[in-house]
Amino acid sequence: MKLIQLDGTDGGGQMLRTALSLAMVTGQPFRMTSIRGKRPKPGLMRQHLTCVKAACEISNGTADGAEIGSTELVFRAGKTCGGDYRFSIGTAGSTSLLFQTLLPALLHAGGASTLRLEGGTHNPLAPPFEFIDRVFLPALGKMGGRATVSLVQSGFAPVGGGIIEATIQPCEKLAAFHLHEPGEVKSLVLRVPSRNLPIHIAGRILDSALAQYPCDDASVEIREPGPGRGVCCLYEAVFEHTSELTSAFGETNVTAERVGRRAAKTIQDFIGSGAAVGRCLADQLLLPMALAGEGSFTTMAPDDHIPTNISVIEKFLPVRFSIETADRGKRVISVR
Repeated sequence: MKLIQLDGTDGGGQMLRTALSLAMVTGQPFRMTSIRGKRPKPGLMRQHLTCVKAACEISNGTADGAEIGSTELVFRAGKTCGGDYRFSIGTAGSTSLLFQTLLPALLHAGGASTLRLEGGTHNPLAPPFEFIDRVFLPALGKMGGRATVSLVQSGFAPVGGGIIEATIQPCEKLAAFHLHEPGEVKSLVLRVPSRNLPIHIAGRILDSALAQYPCDDASVEIREPGPGRGVCCLYEAVFEHTSELTSAFGETNVTAERVGRRAAKTIQDFIGSGAAVGRCLADQLLLPMALAGEGSFTTMAPDDHIPTNISVIEKFLPVRFSIETADRGKRVISVR
């Protein structure tokens, strides 16, 4: 079978993860060159390599170039099998992104699967666990995809040490997804998870977020004892037809007040946009929507991840995406 050729110069890890997912689902092999070519440290990092090795294991596949720092990879999938799998990233690399890499293939496997993934669960460069649980999987459920996740232990960057577990039921075919209006806001929930930091830091984050955008349900959560320390601000908006969750993470030389304002301002902007799908979810819905063969949603002006992800998907599947401008600066992303 002819290799699909992919140039990873202008993309990041998402290009590789999408290619791995689709190679497992479709059986089409690919070669990716210049992996993460414009990143400060090009090539495969440990979290990307874990995705490759995990894809090989669940699909009985092979990968040439699967080593740290490699800028070229050839991946050939075999037959994906349901089962019980455990994978450890070994760093604070995102367990959420590893889960999303394996999910499409396991949805198309012959039987149910369980996953135990170790690494980062709260990482500023990836959706936190709560986003997967509260936003992404409910959206996937509207398409008929049945999966659940549970948080065994939080893992904050840069130490990691987190654990999530997941169950995935096979799905013969995903249904079309159409969502253009979020509906009325039903609830706003603000949470500030914290570990091994003075309680006043989380309190300042909470107060700052509330000052930026008030809500009726807000609290600090002291996470279980574990490795490292960290804090983040999670602001969730539940609508009639959808949900969105924004996040901001504590960083060195960034004030607690700025962390709180950032998460609250992002959810405030999303609500004000009138879009049905946030930027992060928009990127994550492209692949399952393409596998369904049809779908559309409204979102905010997309970032660079959207066209890059689309370019990979259209190499594997006989679909075409369109992005059109709608009222109030929204975008309508459709696939057929």
